[in-house]
Amino acid sequence: MKHISILVPYDAVPAAVVDPRYLFTTVNQFLIMAGKEPAFDVQLVGLARQIPLNNNAFAVNTNALCSEVEKTDLVIIPAISGDMKTTIERNKELLPWIIKQYDNGAEITSLCLGAFLLASTGLLNGKECSTHWFLADEFREMFPEVALADGSIITEADRLYSSGGASSYWNVLLNMVEKYTGREMAIRISKFFALEIDRKSQSPFIMFNGQKKHEDEPIKKAQEFIEENLADKISIEDLATRFAIGRRHFIRRFKKATNNTPAEYIQRVKIEAAKKHLENTRKNINEVMYDVGYTDVKTFRTVFKKITGLSPIDYKHRYNRDGV
Repeated sequence: MKHISILVPYDAVPAAVVDPRYLFTTVNQFLIMAGKEPAFDVQLVGLARQIPLNNNAFAVNTNALCSEVEKTDLVIIPAISGDMKTTIERNKELLPWIIKQYDNGAEITSLCLGAFLLASTGLLNGKECSTHWFLADEFREMFPEVALADGSIITEADRLYSSGGASSYWNVLLNMVEKYTGREMAIRISKFFALEIDRKSQSPFIMFNGQKKHEDEPIKKAQEFIEENLADKISIEDLATRFAIGRRHFIRRFKKATNNTPAEYIQRVKIEAAKKHLENTRKNINEVMYDVGYTDVKTFRTVFKKITGLSPIDYKHRYNRDGV
């Protein structure tokens, strides 16, 4: 039997505590119904017997204190909320316990923004990690030694697992069910919870807002110029000349400030505008393509699918009820 410790940090997202408990105990129920032994011993673990959440709107009664759990097989770190630095500080006493369990052989799985807590242990340094796309830039700023896998639903590195944004944590949980009990049970659980098994990317859900929290004013103005002229063909040479910066230096500064090369940024701004057209208008694919500055259908479709994981027509089918 695998011992699973679901952490209950202060400022945890309640659903990210309840859902893994529900999933693993459901696996146990299915096994018992089949005349088999349960696979998991599931405990809620925290720094106190009761953890208030959502400004005391909810409270979770833990099964054990961290100090009482000497060894476990799997630690699940749920999503956390609020200001990330403040929340990490509130939960700093959890970090040595997570490190200790990992050193004792446990696997560690973070759900969504729980990656901020996992990264705070230092265990992810030099490794890949997933988290919610919305706070990707903040994550990179706080943990430059961690390689953030943009768009990924699940990442795995040396017994450390992480999931992408929001409900995509169900996929990493299904992954653990398959790892511990087999494919057949994972499929059964996916059907019970009406989940899409083997989903790999959160790309269709990402909304690109640009990265303007830096202090490089010429680069910020270049970003604004790109966004205000998305229907035009904009070259890197033109941008560098416009803002009186050498081409190579401009590319380096732009990448440092935004985490994108100028070419990547131009593509992402144009595709984000195309997504909004596809979501909210009755324009066909060619009309949208021209509106955002593309003239070649094949190139537009290739770039669109690279960024969103879907073709333009599939994206329109998914998100525009009136336009289909």
